[in-house]
Amino acid sequence: MKRNKITVVGAGNVGATAAHWCAVKELGDIVLLDIIEGIPQGKALDLMQSNPLDGTDCWITGTNNYEDTADSDVCIVTAGIARKPGMSRDDLLNTNYKIVSSVAENLARYSPNTVIIIVSNPLDVMTYTAYKASGFPSNRVFGQAGVLDAARFRTFVAQELGVSFEDVNALVLGGHGDTMVSVLSHANVGCIPITKLIPAERLAELVKRCAHGGAEIVNFLKTGSAYYAPSAACVQMAEAVLKDKKRILPCAAYLNGEYGAKDLYTGVPCIIGGNGVEKILEIDLTPEEKAALDNSIQAVRDLMKVIGL
Repeated sequence: MKRNKITVVGAGNVGATAAHWCAVKELGDIVLLDIIEGIPQGKALDLMQSNPLDGTDCWITGTNNYEDTADSDVCIVTAGIARKPGMSRDDLLNTNYKIVSSVAENLARYSPNTVIIIVSNPLDVMTYTAYKASGFPSNRVFGQAGVLDAARFRTFVAQELGVSFEDVNALVLGGHGDTMVSVLSHANVGCIPITKLIPAERLAELVKRCAHGGAEIVNFLKTGSAYYAPSAACVQMAEAVLKDKKRILPCAAYLNGEYGAKDLYTGVPCIIGGNGVEKILEIDLTPEEKAALDNSIQAVRDLMKVIGL
């Protein structure tokens, strides 16, 4: 039986760690691609040598050549410059636009039937960039945003209440940036509404911390940005595609009228399966949440205009 093939573009911290998660989960054989000679080859070899220790079986190949990515089932794109202290995700716009455009064109050339998952920032605009550059139908290009942001919010809530991380459920929608929307009306802990467990003022603090969760880590690291949780988030999405799991996950998906928006990508609840984004779920929002989502969507549009999208 043919094994799945997963390409990870970008062999930095996020990409290499994503390859590691894919290997540990035995999702398929992995190609790690980067423009810097030696880096993907060395990391791939190091990762593959952990197979006997993890009890896993997968081939991990490092390369600088897109030909080696041919016929991939899923491609995870982490390529681009990372944030430094004082930088917003939006500061990365022009440089990463050129990088992601080139990456998407090459992936589409060698893997015309693949599903592309974007991690590069600014996430929503880079996902739209990959959609346009690849020429793929929108369901086969989507971005990792709400999965990571919700994981951060769930972590803060679990810490606050001293409960299992598994029992906290939350949605974070909108642009993957400071305008993201934590949807408290649909958040619960063990089926108990979160608003019944945490006072409103404290909840507001956790929501703010979530919106700035990436910057908090950047400020600690000084010379890099988060990579463990971002890579785990995109691999959860890849697993949903490869195993046709039909997971309901908040992803940056292409809107064509949903939530009152058209022709852009932003974070919304989706059913993720073998065909990528198989359905966008429209949920009831409070007036305040809807206004916040509209504001976040406008922020994405404003960024798109900067590069003429």
